[in-house]
Formats: sequence, structure tokens, C-alpha cells
Amino acid sequence: MKSDELHSAVTNRTLPPVLYLFGSETFLRDQSLSRIREQYVDSATADFNYDLVEGGSVTAHQLMDMANAMPTFSDWRLVVIREAHKLAAAELDQLLPYLKDPSPTTLLVFVGEKIDRRKKFFQDFKKHGALIEFKPLYENQIPAFVSDQAKQLEMRMTEAAMAMFCRRVGTSLQEISTELSKLSTYLGGGGLADVADIEAIVSESRSENVFKLTDAIGEHRTRDALQLVRKLLEDGEAPLMIVAMITRYYRQLWSACELLRKNSARGEMTKKIGINPYFLDGLLAQARKSSPRHCRAAFERLLEVDLSLKSSGAHPSALLDRLLLELTGATQQEKGAL
Repeated sequence: MKSDELHSAVTNRTLPPVLYLFGSETFLRDQSLSRIREQYVDSATADFNYDLVEGGSVTAHQLMDMANAMPTFSDWRLVVIREAHKLAAAELDQLLPYLKDPSPTTLLVFVGEKIDRRKKFFQDFKKHGALIEFKPLYENQIPAFVSDQAKQLEMRMTEAAMAMFCRRVGTSLQEISTELSKLSTYLGGGGLADVADIEAIVSESRSENVFKLTDAIGEHRTRDALQLVRKLLEDGEAPLMIVAMITRYYRQLWSACELLRKNSARGEMTKKIGINPYFLDGLLAQARKSSPRHCRAAFERLLEVDLSLKSSGAHPSALLDRLLLELTGATQQEKGAL
């Protein structure tokens, strides 16, 4: 079962009796767990039919006792094991008989970080239940997520507001959810949000400053690029992280150059570049003024700076300043003025 199939299975109460929710996207994972509890547990009888335990402090014997108990004034019991990755291998082996013959009136849900599919426990789990992985969303999937979450709050955004919201908030789903809740409250419980509303509620973030930095590089605005990188450093951003962000931008720029050459469709470009659709036009405009050769030269220079930051005693700010002067193509006269 895929994570996007889980919602309908929860709504219809057609989940298998054993589930393992795992993956690095904890917001979606925990959101799904909340939906499961809402659907399977009546608040009036939750004290009798809902157990929440930690993987590091529970035994297989205790889990089977909880799972085999009969529900009270309800059709279902729900047993949730958080941090299930902390269950010892010996405990997992003791649960194998239960996987093959689970209680038909209990939903046993494991919640963890990673799994080892090579282990017999997970091989058997897949046969009798469902392993559901929650992966981070790609950047081009963020607008749809924002729209869906906003819709649940009876809220919409203009196209310009959506673009600004995505730039300011970034890709953290938890932060997106928090900022949307604040925006909904500001709007009085829903309605249409425009740019002015986003500016009033959603603060500028490092994420937006990174966008501004790469835009300044792509548009050869040397002074702006230097000011932005200094602000990032002042805000505590690690120099190596800034180099990584610029490198990522050049990967996207190179991909855009190649896709333009092939006359690829916009949808294909968004997917292959892995970019938020609202930022595609800006990147394409920069790609039309660039070339794969320029990107290769940038990669070589970025590698040199990366190695220097890791090995030399040079001042990070000076290294980054020189890098930006080269990437933006500043003339000798401009360098002297800056």
C-alpha cells in the first residue's frame, strides 16, 4: 500500500490488521496516524480501546496481550507502537506468530524511522500487513500540498500569493501547516489570501534569501548577491551549506538548458528539474542566457571553494565573495567599486 492510498483505506476502514508506518517525512506520517485514530477509536471508549506504547520500553509479550484483548463497547481496538525501530530483533522475532494470525478486532500500528526489508520480520509483515513509507515531497509537489492544506482551512490564495508563500516557507511540511493556520486566523477563518496577506503574516526566511541569492547569481546582479550571502552568514547559515545551495541551483540551471534545447513540455521540465512550478519561468529565463559550458565551469569553481572551506584557513566570507564575483561575471571595474 502506498501512502497516497492510505487515506481512502482509513476512511473506509479497510486497513489490514497490522501496519508499519515509516520514513523521514514525519509530518505526513503523524498526520496519517491521527486520521487512523480518529476513524478507529471512539473518544468515549478510548480508555478501553486505545493503547500507545514506546518501542524501547515494551516487550513482544506485552504487545500481544494488548493486541489480543477484546474491544469494549466498540468494533475495534487500536494499539500503536511509537519508535518501533527501537524494538530489539529478538522481540520482533517473537511477534512473527502474531503477524500470521492477527486479531481481527485489533489494528496494530508500528511507527518508526527506518526498516530493514531483508529481515524476516519485515518480509513476513509485507505478506500479512502493509509497510507504508512516507518520503519527503519533491519541490514541484509543494504547491499541490499547500493548496490541499489551505482548502481544508477553507482558504485560497492568488497565484502571486502562492508563489510568495512557497518562497518564504520552503519545503518543511510542518512549517507550511503552521503558517497556513496563522494565515487562516489572520483572514478570520478562511477566504482568499493575496500578496499583502502573505507579507503581513509570513516572515522572510533563510529559504527565501536562498531563492533571492540564486536569482541574483542567475541575473548577474553582483552587489545583490554579495549582500544576500553576507546576510545568510550573519543569520548563521553554514558556508558549506551556501555552497551546496548554489550547486543545487546550477544543477537545475543545467537541466533547464538541456530541456530547453529539447523543446520539452513545461510539465516534463517541472518534474525532471524538480522545481516548484511557480519558479519555473524565472529559471528558464536565466537558462536562456546561460549554457551547459557555463554550468560546468561553475561546478569546477564550486568544487574548489568546497575543498578550500574544508581544508584551508581562508576566511569563508572572502572565499564566498570571490566565488560570487566570478559566477556573476563582475568586471574588474565593478570589482573595484564593490
